Amino acid sequence: MPSLFDIPINNLYGIGEKKAAAMRKLGIKSIGDLIRFYPRTYEDWSSPVKISEINSNLCCIRAFVCEISPTSAIKGGKQVLKVRVCDGFSFLSIIYFNNPYIHRLIETDKEYLFYGRINNSYDRITMVSPQFMPVNAPNKIIPIYPQNSGISSKNIAKFVKNALTLLPTEIKDPIPINIRKKYNLCNLKFALENIHFPKDISSLNMAKNRLSFEELLLMQLGMGGLKSHKAQSNICIENDYSKEFYSLLPFTPTNAQKRAVDECVKDLKNINKTAMNRLVQGDVGSGKTAVASCICYTTARNGYQCAFMAPTEILAEQHYYSLKKLFSNSVNIALLTGSTKIKEKNQILNALSDGNIDIIIGTHALISDNVEFKNLGLVVTDEQHRFGVAQRAKLLSKGENPHLLVMSATPIPRTLALVVLGDLDISVIDEMPPNRMKTDTFLISSNIRKRALSFIQKEIDKGRQAYIVCPLVEQGESDLISAQNYARNLQAQLSGYTVALLHGKMNGKEKEQVMKDFANGKTQILVSTTVIEVGVDVPNSTVMMIENAERFGLSQLHQLRGRVGRGKHKSYCILVSDIKNKDTKTRLQVMCQTNNGFEIAEQDLALRGPGNFFGAEQHGLTDFKLHNFNVTNYLEDTQTVAKEILSLDNKLTFPEHKALRAEIKRLFGSVSSQWLN
Repeated sequence: MPSLFDIPINNLYGIGEKKAAAMRKLGIKSIGDLIRFYPRTYEDWSSPVKISEINSNLCCIRAFVCEISPTSAIKGGKQVLKVRVCDGFSFLSIIYFNNPYIHRLIETDKEYLFYGRINNSYDRITMVSPQFMPVNAPNKIIPIYPQNSGISSKNIAKFVKNALTLLPTEIKDPIPINIRKKYNLCNLKFALENIHFPKDISSLNMAKNRLSFEELLLMQLGMGGLKSHKAQSNICIENDYSKEFYSLLPFTPTNAQKRAVDECVKDLKNINKTAMNRLVQGDVGSGKTAVASCICYTTARNGYQCAFMAPTEILAEQHYYSLKKLFSNSVNIALLTGSTKIKEKNQILNALSDGNIDIIIGTHALISDNVEFKNLGLVVTDEQHRFGVAQRAKLLSKGENPHLLVMSATPIPRTLALVVLGDLDISVIDEMPPNRMKTDTFLISSNIRKRALSFIQKEIDKGRQAYIVCPLVEQGESDLISAQNYARNLQAQLSGYTVALLHGKMNGKEKEQVMKDFANGKTQILVSTTVIEVGVDVPNSTVMMIENAERFGLSQLHQLRGRVGRGKHKSYCILVSDIKNKDTKTRLQVMCQTNNGFEIAEQDLALRGPGNFFGAEQHGLTDFKLHNFNVTNYLEDTQTVAKEILSLDNKLTFPEHKALRAEIKRLFGSVSSQWLN
């Protein structure tokens, strides 16, 4: 029988091309993907509350229908149907809008479960447009799936139910039976059935625990295997040029920077004949780029080529111009991005393959098939969370096992780093440059935006500059503020000031010119999307205002805040949000309480979960669908199990590890071939 991961999703009964296309947008390409597409949450109808005990805005009640009023019209043309219900002690009014069929589906004197939102106004509570089911319905815990405009959660649930019937009676369980017994884990078939359609809360928790354990174990094994099977490398850096590099800098490196450089140089000297595989992690402005530049300089001065990959053209260009100025004529540097003209690109490619370029800085263009090196010794990736493991591997494949240095200005909590970055050694820059001032952060509502703009004007009148970040490029159906409209309205409102617009849909030349004008002080206010999240360095900017701040993760907000406070002037960050939700407010208040990126990262992980911590750019490897690091102790357990398995069977060839091996190959793809073949 072929694997369900090999059977296209449109082979499932009822799924045509439109539904299949909508599912592919959700990452569901096969029937196996669908079965492993877990609900994002559940509606729990199994424990209805009494009407008199309703204390939340979303709940389930069990009640008899006492009266169904005739449909009536209200202002605006809406049709309203009122249903009065009673649970034997208290009454509640239920209201349906524009639903003429309800009176055919609900009968008086019959008992139902109602699940919906509570409207509490003028000391009177009503339930608005709830779903309902008979009290004897078999499934009372309803899965709610991520959805899009092409397919609903209910449709997905229906297709999942069909897909589960295709599971064989005996499934090859990746977790060996002795481990399942030791950690009290259910089998895979029970877990898959009950993660989608749980019999009860106990069965749901058993399914979550088992699948969480499996997710973490597979990640621990995959990363542990990669780390234990480091590529053999003959690239040996004999001479340390770090002190020579320090003499080129206009500042004195911190002790933390020097420590990180020493750790990298030790790896480069390659005593163990293995390639460096190191992450340099530090807060915004801690000086990671200087560390990476030093390692590039040392590598180039030893006769090897370096590839420095950045996630955006703006950041790549900034690295290029700063290093070109710093190194002067001591090493040859080139820039390669998607905007590089064909003639210039061909010249660069020829010089690169001939060995006439020492350091090439670029974007994803560096991993194109036509990019060839003569003697690649070092690969550097900036903002590592923007690149997946497979992208790093593709750039590394352009040399004979070159050294790898990755950087992250998004501090990663230790718990997450141990799993996601298990294939890397980690250097932490935990010291900020001296005299760097704290950026004060404030959370405001939009009704005092005018005061905030007046404050920005005062800063500009002092000769400073400001960023304003919006979540959208252009206005759509959403109520979110778009950068284009904002810039247009702001320029009209502040006619005496220069306002510019920057977003990712602009071509490279346009973006470069906008950033040059801002960096040179020609533009006073830059309205932008998150394209300025990383790497833009304008020391004269002192205000960062972020609209719809609730739309961003804490780590992303911290990155944006890091664009200011880079000079000698006091800086400020203003978060604008009208969201009343208590949890969201608590999350945003974290930004006002601390400037420590590591603390913020821990909070971000705790509040949003690891699946959202890095975003979609990590290509699935950080998409923890179930695991919550704060409620299980499986992190340490799976580390122990992974080490035990790899110590006994480092290529997973034992019969009891065959299913584990297959799952790791599926999840890690070609990257796993480094150690499983």
